[in-house]
Amino acid sequence: MAQVAAGEFSGAERYAIDEAIRRAETLCRYEFSVFVGVAEGDPRAFATQLHNSLVAPARSILIMVDVPRRALEIVTGGYVRRTLSDAEVELAVLEMRSRFSQDDLVGGLKRGIEMLADHARAPQTLHTES
Repeated sequence: MAQVAAGEFSGAERYAIDEAIRRAETLCRYEFSVFVGVAEGDPRAFATQLHNSLVAPARSILIMVDVPRRALEIVTGGYVRRTLSDAEVELAVLEMRSRFSQDDLVGGLKRGIEMLADHARAPQTLHTES
C-alpha cells in the first residue's frame, strides 16, 4: 500500500514506489506500506496507529513521511523484528534522510524500502547431515 497526499507524486513516481514495494515483499516476505502526507498529532504515534490498522501488523513494515514537518518514522511488527534490528532500520533512515535532503523523495523511499527488505529477509541456512 502506498498512500500519498493528492498531487504529491506523478503516476510514474507512484509506479516506481509500488514496484519497489513489490520487489521488497517478494524478497523478504513481509508487507510494506508507505504513507506520505501530513501526520495528525505526534508523528510517531500517528505512524504507530497507521501500522496497527494494517491487515497483518506483526508481519508489516510501515514508512511514514511528513514532508512539511520533516518527520520520518518506520514502524515494524513483532514478527519482522525477529530478522530486522533497530540498527538496520536506523541505517535505512540515514540513507533516506540523505536522499530527502537532496530533494529526492522518491529515490529515498525506493532505497529505504530496498535496504529494509534486504536486511529483513531471513538468513539462508545450510542443512547438513549429522
